[in-house]
Amino acid sequence: MEPVQPKRRLGRLDDGLLLGIMAVLAGCGLIYEYLLSHYAGRILGALEAAVYTMIGLMIVSMGLGAFAARKIRCAFTGFAILELLVALAGAGAILFTAAAIGISQQLPMLLAETLELPPDRLPAGGMFGQLQQLTQYLPYGFGVLLGLMVGMEIPLIARVRQSLSEAHLIHNAGTIYGADYIGAGVGAALWVGCMLTLDVQLSASLTATFNLLAGLVFITRFHGKIRGANYLLLAHLLASLLLGLLAIKGPDWEQDFNNLLYKDKVIYSQATRFQQLTFTERLRGKGLAPVYSLYINGRLQFSSADEKIYHSFLTQAPLLASARHDRILIVGGGDGLAARDVLRWQPRSVTLLDLDEQLVQLFRDPPEDMPPRLAKALLALNQDALRDPRLNLVFNDAFNGVDELIAKGASFDAIIVDLPDPSHPDLNKLYSDLFYRKLAELLSRDGAISIQSTSPYHARAAFISIGKTLAEAGFQVNQYHHNVPSFGEWGWTLGTLNGADGKQRIDTLTTLPVTDGWMTPELLRGAFAFPADFYRDSDAIKANSIGSFTLYQYHLKAWAESEGEALY
Repeated sequence: MEPVQPKRRLGRLDDGLLLGIMAVLAGCGLIYEYLLSHYAGRILGALEAAVYTMIGLMIVSMGLGAFAARKIRCAFTGFAILELLVALAGAGAILFTAAAIGISQQLPMLLAETLELPPDRLPAGGMFGQLQQLTQYLPYGFGVLLGLMVGMEIPLIARVRQSLSEAHLIHNAGTIYGADYIGAGVGAALWVGCMLTLDVQLSASLTATFNLLAGLVFITRFHGKIRGANYLLLAHLLASLLLGLLAIKGPDWEQDFNNLLYKDKVIYSQATRFQQLTFTERLRGKGLAPVYSLYINGRLQFSSADEKIYHSFLTQAPLLASARHDRILIVGGGDGLAARDVLRWQPRSVTLLDLDEQLVQLFRDPPEDMPPRLAKALLALNQDALRDPRLNLVFNDAFNGVDELIAKGASFDAIIVDLPDPSHPDLNKLYSDLFYRKLAELLSRDGAISIQSTSPYHARAAFISIGKTLAEAGFQVNQYHHNVPSFGEWGWTLGTLNGADGKQRIDTLTTLPVTDGWMTPELLRGAFAFPADFYRDSDAIKANSIGSFTLYQYHLKAWAESEGEALY
């Protein structure tokens, strides 16, 4: 009787290689997910929904991909081809999306120039509007495509591991998923640690390189089990040349396409850890200074043509309503423009609390790669306020930073809140009743607070909700508005804790103690007037309690409706 031969088991070298490849690919898959949602958020200004939508789409697509992997007959050949396709799709997704969106935005102007149409006959809406809207879904389309392919990786690796062992691998799935989870964790750490500040196209090319390397290693090790292995090796080598080109030239190409989204010429861009900054320039001729604008994540932050209007209303009202002006707190305002106006009141100290240190440094010490004319214009705009010795810079999330100020026993005569609109959940908490209660602890009893409060025209419910939220926190509230040409009708909220409300205090003034070349007592008093039916249904509008996302939902709905009207 012949002895029973032991079944061949998977060698440690091959097993370690396959699990290592799986870990690398898991990290790549997670980074693709972040890259696509990151691009949608920073360029298209849809960060609040992009991340959650992308995660959901990719998870579902990965599930479908896992089912689809069963149709692949040869796991070895299928995996080698798959990594080539993932690398190409991952490296090209951002650039292709940028090109499609940029070109779709330029089509109406190109058509108008070709047909010599007058400016008022520029094609808009209809087919062009639908095309522009459709291209903005491309990141999600690539998310689905990559999700399908990434979802095939685990089943194929599992089949490869099993085929290399005659013995049944009891823990095959569990071992592979372990490598997958660890690799995804490493990918997340790499994203947070170093890739957030890289250009998205460069990050995509670098990530795709690891997919390609995984495919090359796999083909080299299992060459004899892969059909057409030599052709696949050649394809991987050619793809590596393409990835090198995309890594070197891709960021510039992507930026050129992104620049097509702006009406004015883009002259400088910088990605910070938290946001994408884009500066544009519009030449006016006739001896007039150029107009410089800052866009953050694709949304206009200020225009040099009229920012003084916005900042005058933001700062003058609370300072006029405050009994003293010795200690001032500015929450946000990293560009230094609000600080510029506040410093005219000769305070003893100004504390500026902002999350993005890179943004503040850019306006304080413009980098060498910034065009000199732009650097000079930015320092002239904020009048070098960020270098003023009375200014104390604090870099922290506003929620946590305010807690630290309270713990130190800080107190301020006036507080100015210059934060972005509540356009995603993280910002929503900075417009909550809890946050305003924290600010009340920092405010002197005879002081005043102002809050930028989005557009009362485009987002009326959100505007009213901010006022009601401040009232919930114990403030006496007045709201006011004015036209800022770059933004349209814009609004602010004024709050006081004791005595007369802010409007009553301002109504007593006949002159302004500090002038900024724009504001007058009559102009400010008129800003508190609203149409007769503006607050018609305010009882149905809710305050924004912490964790409710009420204001975020009001804002999201209002601007979605507004953009839809503008599109068609």
